[in-house]
Amino acid sequence: MTEVFIGSVLSALSTGLGALLILFMKGSVTHRWRDTLLAFTAGIMMAASTMGLIPEALSIGGFIPLAAGIFLGVLALTILEENIPHLDLQHSSKGIEFDEKAMLIIAAITLHNIPEGLSVGVSYASSSQDTGNLIAFAIGLQNAPEGLLVALFLINQKISKLKAFIIATLTGAIEIVMSLLGFYLTSYIEFLVPYGLAFAAGAMLFIIYKELIPESHGDGNERTSTYSFIIGLLFMIFLIEIF
Repeated sequence: MTEVFIGSVLSALSTGLGALLILFMKGSVTHRWRDTLLAFTAGIMMAASTMGLIPEALSIGGFIPLAAGIFLGVLALTILEENIPHLDLQHSSKGIEFDEKAMLIIAAITLHNIPEGLSVGVSYASSSQDTGNLIAFAIGLQNAPEGLLVALFLINQKISKLKAFIIATLTGAIEIVMSLLGFYLTSYIEFLVPYGLAFAAGAMLFIIYKELIPESHGDGNERTSTYSFIIGLLFMIFLIEIF
């Protein structure tokens, strides 16, 4: 219980760690850098899901729970996306008032953080403790640039740097709640562990392909983003091999 709480808190607070950079930045971040960060986080999440969550789910429950869990994760994210207002960080619509934009961006980031929190909690409930630490670390790594991008968006909406930092940090808090929920559910109902791991993998794959990759390729930076994705993937694989 202690380890899952610490892991979830650290991965969630990484959002604030990334947002902290805005307090020391004097200029804005270019589209190329934003796309590069998005692609890098996509690579990290891809390695975490395909080399951490999926193999663990397959070894515990076999192919059927794996396939069922992945499809459930994709379905859940599809339903959430259709019912929760969504606003791209970089391609926001004109003519939307600030208050509405703020609500949309918070809803969008919450949508992303729900499966991320679940994946951390479920991973700690698996038989391999290393899986929990790995996924928490991976989520923390991708949360840092996400926090920076959220804070930058809020600054562009004429919010002060300090307030943008605080709001961006708070968007990661939902991960702690979802992490504990995922841990308790799979700990007390053991047959759910492979389904939970696969569910988290499916949700992460949905985010990677539906959100991160398209957004990182939306401003003519496809080649740079592709390189960044591969570097993120290899970086996470390197960490997996070390630890």
